[in-house]
Amino acid sequence: MSRPVVGIICNKSVLSDDYEIYGGGIMNIEAVSDVAGAMPLLIPTDPRAVDLESVMECCDGFLFTGGRPNVHPEEYGETYTEAHGEMDRDRDGLALPLIRALVERGQPLLGICRGFQEVAVAFGSSLDPEIRDLPGRSNHRMPPEGSLAEKFALRHNVTLKEGGVFHQLWGKTEVLTNTLHGQGIKTAGPRVVVEGHAPDGTPEAIYIDGAKGFTLSVQWHPEWKAGEDPVSKPLFEAFGRAVADWSAQKSAARVAAQ
Repeated sequence: MSRPVVGIICNKSVLSDDYEIYGGGIMNIEAVSDVAGAMPLLIPTDPRAVDLESVMECCDGFLFTGGRPNVHPEEYGETYTEAHGEMDRDRDGLALPLIRALVERGQPLLGICRGFQEVAVAFGSSLDPEIRDLPGRSNHRMPPEGSLAEKFALRHNVTLKEGGVFHQLWGKTEVLTNTLHGQGIKTAGPRVVVEGHAPDGTPEAIYIDGAKGFTLSVQWHPEWKAGEDPVSKPLFEAFGRAVADWSAQKSAARVAAQ
């Protein structure tokens, strides 16, 4: 039996100083394949090359990954400043309408870091350009020095809403996570339900109210050692079940239509 397919939203990069590529981190691919049990398919973030209907038919679910560029502030009604950092308008142009279409259709998605912020912005949220500059807030950015293991090390707790979907997923109201981001939700949109916060109040875990499918999204990076971490593993397993259910329903509908 074929595995369900998860589209992994890529980031644009440059190879050998001048050769542009679209790529996805191996840890994302391994988390989808080994933990979610799906076949990963890398999706280039070029709205001219990828149309929503075709890519949604190709895939059963989508992973919206982290990435160095941020969502452009024009997407939430604000003016760009240097504090907003690097942008990727092509990814904005594909990811934001794709997220809205997936939620409308009930097709599963999982948002991570920038992907978490994309899900939030797609449904009316605004973002703070630099959390560490706000009074009383912590520095959530990746440590500038150290090994990859040190950069992705668990750094703070996330407190979850008692009785909420994330509490039900993990069976606890506090989990330990890594943190590698500069921006975060400033004001949540009307359908964006925030169920997890860092100790400094930064929103860390959300879903979309009224969505027919899986829309859990987290501000941290659960793809790091996803098969070993007690927080990451259940999240990707739950996403995998949702994707498998979507695939089965799609197959059943095709058989019924014959």
